[in-house]
Amino acid sequence: MPSGKVSRALASPIEKRGDELLCLPEDQWFERKSFRVEPRKLAEALVGFANSDGGVLVVGLCDGRVEGTRADPRHRNALMQAVVDFTTPPVRARHALHACKNQHGARDDLLVFEIEPGTRLHATARDEVFLRVGDETRKLTYAQRRELTFDKGEAAYETEPSGVDVSEVDNKLLTSYANRVQHPDPFRLLRARGLADGDMLSIAGCLLFAHNPQRVMPNAHVRVSRFDGRERGLGARQRMREDVRIEGPIPRALNQARETIGRWQPRRRALGRAGVFEDVPLVPEDAWLEGVVNAVVHRSYSLAGDHIHVDVFDDRIEIESPGRFPGLARLDDPLQVMRFARNPRLARVCADLQIGQELGEGIRRMFEEMRLAGLDEPLYQQTAGSVRLTLSGDAVKRDRDDRLPPETRAIVAALRDAGQLSTGEIAEVLGVARPTAIRRLEWLREASIIEWVGKSAKDPHAHWRLAR
Repeated sequence: MPSGKVSRALASPIEKRGDELLCLPEDQWFERKSFRVEPRKLAEALVGFANSDGGVLVVGLCDGRVEGTRADPRHRNALMQAVVDFTTPPVRARHALHACKNQHGARDDLLVFEIEPGTRLHATARDEVFLRVGDETRKLTYAQRRELTFDKGEAAYETEPSGVDVSEVDNKLLTSYANRVQHPDPFRLLRARGLADGDMLSIAGCLLFAHNPQRVMPNAHVRVSRFDGRERGLGARQRMREDVRIEGPIPRALNQARETIGRWQPRRRALGRAGVFEDVPLVPEDAWLEGVVNAVVHRSYSLAGDHIHVDVFDDRIEIESPGRFPGLARLDDPLQVMRFARNPRLARVCADLQIGQELGEGIRRMFEEMRLAGLDEPLYQQTAGSVRLTLSGDAVKRDRDDRLPPETRAIVAALRDAGQLSTGEIAEVLGVARPTAIRRLEWLREASIIEWVGKSAKDPHAHWRLAR
């Protein structure tokens, strides 16, 4: 299951193989280790990959040099047994020797582990839990370990059989993927990546490559809606102008969603790169596209009762997807997300196809794009069964943001959606006690961002609204 770039490096001529692997940057799915690594230490990296998205670990490369592994056959055998001897339950990993030329020009071997993403929590023999985060392997705290245990149960869903035969794949799409990762047999690649079992596609395989995944998963689609103005409106006053349901395998659906949102996105007059005024997107495309990709790749497909919503307004784009944030993602500080992919096999294929970034990196990229455009930070809100991302076209009021607690931004977003809310309703939206909600409301009132409307403190119709 190496990624495309690792596959190409491993397939290169023997005399270049080691150097090609040394040139690759380490990331979520790839790491190098010195041959001097101890089996117990190697087990930490194996556990980290298994608890995340899987990946490839190459032993015999260190400090820009090709060490090889032939110098000590007994130590090499001990490393091969690390999966059995030092991981609990044993990590699912295959190991193989790949011929190379070492730093002295002599023929040698690299020890390559291909680690499957686990559907259960894995620990080392010392009962320590690790997670692969970007190019690091991090040890988890007790609380993080507990949350990851809960999330792992949901991660198993993508491996379940879909009921769709492999003959129903989009051959052009699958062949294009196989060519990208340089695999000679597209259907064998499906099985090697855990996307098919025998002649049946898994849930992930169906979502990625079946002609019509919605035949068995009707809500596995993206609905894009365009509204006039800044509010949805209700009933006869609903302001929806255009609406489209986007279906098909994920790579094709994402391309169609990009085209649709690109046509409907709000625009403004601004000085363009050519030095003349022109219509430019209000919200940077790189920001909203990353949000859509994250929603599609990381949504909870086991929640079959809802689909992904992308709502385009005159002043913002909202993206809502089924499923709460993985437990290791901090909603109060998304930039500190400790990445965990709910659908690791699906995420891996999308990464091979260069669709989007890693979850943590993608979130940071969204924040950076919005900052460079001089816009408010992306706002995440979590309901009982979904996550909503708001990308606002409002220019940042920097003097206000310097003193405004981040958690109060959820109040502003809720009032913009609803128009007006009582104190109790705002406390419910935030999931906090009433006194806490009142303190945050006072913050916003003192900053002249919201206002209270009512005849008296006991007025049953009293409410809060954005300042006018």
